[in-house]
Order: sequence, then structure tokens, then C-alpha cells
Amino acid sequence: MARVRSIPSAELPPAEAAIYDTFAAEYGPFANQVAVFAHVPAALRHLMPLLMELRAAKTLPKRYLELAIITVSKLNECDYCVAHHTPFLVPEGISAEGVAQILDYADHPEFDVVDKLVVEYSIAAWTHPHRLRDALFTRLRAHFSEAQIVELTLRITLCGFFNKFNDALGVEEETEASERMAALAQ
Repeated sequence: MARVRSIPSAELPPAEAAIYDTFAAEYGPFANQVAVFAHVPAALRHLMPLLMELRAAKTLPKRYLELAIITVSKLNECDYCVAHHTPFLVPEGISAEGVAQILDYADHPEFDVVDKLVVEYSIAAWTHPHRLRDALFTRLRAHFSEAQIVELTLRITLCGFFNKFNDALGVEEETEASERMAALAQ
């Protein structure tokens, strides 16, 4: 159980309730998270639509987005986000076992050059952003537009925020997310 009360959408004004319900129904099994964000209507109004709009825009291929999210979530040991995003990466061609070994990217048998670059950049941008080298950006530019690099960086750092938020407030995995992870393990 989260460290704060989960607020049902029925307790919110209509505009916020609509965002809450849409996010919970369409984005994935994140109902427990949105129920905690509901304590701060401005966060609910801005963060959830932002995530939905980024997903709809498809600026960054899903495979690279999920590689970045899971990499940062593994670095932060956020079980909630790893459990929620692993099922999004598996259809992109990475096995559950491969996801478990994501931080061992250099010789990862399921990763191509771009996958390894995304994981390398995700680790660097999250753990030591002040020491990023221009050579890394030169390599990124060979595969990504500037808009994609900006979104990748946004999603890496936003993911870290969500990791810390979920862990600090004890947001629990939804049953659907746990069931999807269990199905992958079989």
C-alpha cells in the first residue's frame, strides 16, 4: 500500500478525472501511480498528458524508449518501473532474460550497435550528466535526430523522477503488471 491514500478519480473535478481515467485506461497499468499523483492536480494535469502526448507522437522508436526507461529503472532499482516497462520491451525483440541483463550491454547478445548506444547514453546521462563527452553525441547523431536526442534525454531524466517518486511514496505494482511479468517468466 502506498504511503499516502490512493485517490479515486470519482473524487476529482471532471477535467482531472478525465485525465486520470484516460491515463489509467490507455497508457498501461499505472492506476496506482495516477491515484497518488491525484493528490497534486497540477501534476496530474501536466505529467499524464505529457506522457500520453509523447507516446502518441512516436518521435522516438519504442524499442529505444523502453531500453532507456528500463536502464534507468534498473540503475535506480525501481521494481515498479521495471515490472511495468519490461512487458513493453519484450515485443520489441528483447527477451525477459535479456531485459534482466540490460546493464551488461557491451556484449549483450540481443543488442545491436544502436541498442548498446542507447543503454550507454542512458547510463551516462543518468549517472554523470556533467561528464558527457562530445564523442558520445557524435555517435548519437549518427542514428538519431536532434529531436530524438532531446526526447531520449527527457525520457531518461523523467524516468529517474518517476523512479524516485514511486519508491519514496511506496507506489505498489498493479496486479495486471505483476501478472504480465509472471507470464514473461514462464
